Amino acid sequence: MRRWLVAWSVTAILVAAPATAHAADDPLKVCLDEDRPPLSMHHKGKPDAGFDVLLAQAIAERMGRPLKIQWFESKLDEDSSPQLEANALLSDGRCSLVGGYALTTDSLAAPGMKTARLPDFSGATRDDRRRRVALSVLAPSQPYVYSPMTVVLGPKAQGRKIGDIGDLAGLRLAIESGSLGDAVLMTFDKGRLIDNITHLVPGRDDLLGALQRGDYDATLMDLARLDAHRAAHPDTAITASGYYYPIGANRGYVGLASDGALIDAANKALTELAAEGKIAAFGKKAGLTYLPPREPAILGDVWMKIIQR
Repeated sequence: MRRWLVAWSVTAILVAAPATAHAADDPLKVCLDEDRPPLSMHHKGKPDAGFDVLLAQAIAERMGRPLKIQWFESKLDEDSSPQLEANALLSDGRCSLVGGYALTTDSLAAPGMKTARLPDFSGATRDDRRRRVALSVLAPSQPYVYSPMTVVLGPKAQGRKIGDIGDLAGLRLAIESGSLGDAVLMTFDKGRLIDNITHLVPGRDDLLGALQRGDYDATLMDLARLDAHRAAHPDTAITASGYYYPIGANRGYVGLASDGALIDAANKALTELAAEGKIAAFGKKAGLTYLPPREPAILGDVWMKIIQR
């Protein structure tokens, strides 16, 4: 942890332009995905909930500032780009931090285009949905949770011992096309599992529903997504294999590189909360299988790492 703190301190110095001062009564604006249980949830008629909501509240309290959450909707499809969406929200001033951001070199690289559209967000007008936003350079906070992929088993594969991706041989596999799980399964051992894989379209096909019905035997997905499914369906026949794919990403906050003072303040609060065991407690309260951050703090070329395994 000490090495991370030194690294983040140096990063803050390098990226900080003249620091932006924030008054004590100036709300800390945090962008969160409105439908990413158990991380963040904003549904009409229900109180806001989730791990990232609890954490953002604690961060704002440590800073002595009120919290204002800017909810946005990130669509699960092949054309969506979480990196561009987050950048557009920050660059447009909709928030100062985006929570639950996957910390990888790709996601933190300077954008390859000058502008991007905003995702749908709470309070958006018709003009907001049409216009494009000039993008900025982003900087990360230190990580606060590790987010791995895990093998999930359907009812017909219960009890199957999974210690490696190769143990999926012979099972009927389903995966959402274009996902990291898709890359892992398709490239494993020079394509050894390809004939057993069925591709589903994200946002259109119901991967977990198909697994629950027994249409398929196993899939590979983000651990938090399994947590959300089990919370919504306590009697589900889907089971966790207990296997975590060894390449996973930490998640943290991301803000504008020009606001280095805010990143430093967020890091200070995160360090204190982690030392007090409160971040892990927030995970438990939200129904998240909490895993502390792992090194490297920022994951390198994800696709190359997967292909080279």
